Amino acid sequence: MDWINASNNRLLEMNMMEEFRAQAYENVKLYKEKTKRWHDKKILPRQFELGQQVLSFNSMLKLFPSKLKSHWSGPFEIMHVYPHGAVEVKDGEIGFNFKVNGQRLKHYWGAPILYDKHSIAFRTT
Repeated sequence: MDWINASNNRLLEMNMMEEFRAQAYENVKLYKEKTKRWHDKKILPRQFELGQQVLSFNSMLKLFPSKLKSHWSGPFEIMHVYPHGAVEVKDGEIGFNFKVNGQRLKHYWGAPILYDKHSIAFRTT
């Protein structure tokens, strides 16, 4: 009789584990849906037009890691807007055209970027 009680307890524990696992899957699904809604709400639609100036996100700056280095390069001029978000831009310095995903671009509203490097000499006392 003792083995019957043990087997019943084991079946009960297995059922409880299965319910716990199903509940965990449901919680993960709800969390992912909530996170996706929050992320999608933060995405702003951008409309690009010919002749506009944009900045391009440069993710290849891992060679020179620096907290103060900008991840945005440019400005570039928009030459053609393709359907489904692709954009052809022209580099003003070298005159090279290339396609880029529109999600990697943002509007450039400022004055021309100066690439002059200045150094400041400090005196030691």
